[in-house]
Amino acid sequence: MAAAYKPGPRNLITDVAGLRVGNAQDDHIKTGSTVLVGDRPFIASVHVMGGAPGTKETDLLAPDKTVQDIDALVLSGGSAFGLDACSGVMDGLRDMGRGFAVGAMRIPIVPGAIVFDLINGGDKAWTDNPYRALGRAALNNARADFQIGTAGAGTGAMAAMQKGGLGSASLVLADGTTVGALVVVNALGSVTTPGDRHFWAAPFEIDGEFGGAGPDPIAGHVTPAPSRKEQAMMLQAAEGANTTIAIVATDAPLSKTQCHRLAVTAHDGMARAIVPAHTPLDGDLVFGVSTRAGTPVDQTAFREIAAAAAVCLSRAIARGVYEATQAAGDIIPTYRAMN
Repeated sequence: MAAAYKPGPRNLITDVAGLRVGNAQDDHIKTGSTVLVGDRPFIASVHVMGGAPGTKETDLLAPDKTVQDIDALVLSGGSAFGLDACSGVMDGLRDMGRGFAVGAMRIPIVPGAIVFDLINGGDKAWTDNPYRALGRAALNNARADFQIGTAGAGTGAMAAMQKGGLGSASLVLADGTTVGALVVVNALGSVTTPGDRHFWAAPFEIDGEFGGAGPDPIAGHVTPAPSRKEQAMMLQAAEGANTTIAIVATDAPLSKTQCHRLAVTAHDGMARAIVPAHTPLDGDLVFGVSTRAGTPVDQTAFREIAAAAAVCLSRAIARGVYEATQAAGDIIPTYRAMN
């Protein structure tokens, strides 16, 4: 499989033609928002496997619901406050004349999900909720090339043992189909094996994209090390304080039902890259996206696309942590600072 696949030219989700990503952040607060927007509306669904999700408009994405096309997806920090980033994106899209037509009105359809980054060393004593403005700024910044690591919704993210971040990766299949992933890594679990050197996702790494340390030569890692994140937060990591939220996308013409199955399968990639994943204290979810309408692909082709999405998500998770950068006030170190 690996011989037939290669990353796209950017190794980002925007290698899927027609997609753009925008980031906006506040380094003083240590938080931010990220938006995925298409040149035109796209098909999407979602699957949640964590026990403590924070979402907006995700019920619309169930395969049996009427809405087919959406205008954007939002990933944000800020816990429940961060859901307001979706409102900022809606404001911007409405100004662009985009949205679902209802009579003379247009209503942009903008589902979103959030991570908890309220205990990370940033100053959270704001007077007005900053996320509506961050969402709109992220939309305005949307482009094909964007920063990963400590950027956008990954600005204040933390995994168990080191700083988290915003990650992305892509693959081009043998027939030219492109698959990509975008993720905010803020997990209760660890992305590295005990010792902090080797990524759980190492078997899927391509061309040293997250440091080239390779798989851990020591086997038998069945007990996780004590979490630096929980210790740094003074064990305030209560329910909802952790989450990995992701988007996997393809230019293949998937149905809404297939987008849902794409999201389900991509969770395998999350579990391969984070240990443990999908805990009762995480809000882990994946959105599945297709940019092209048309006759859905057959099950043989879909199986290959879904498997590639899971691989992309594993790689994106490791890349997000690998590219994180140290900042004043951080309460846990970055991967690079420890290696």
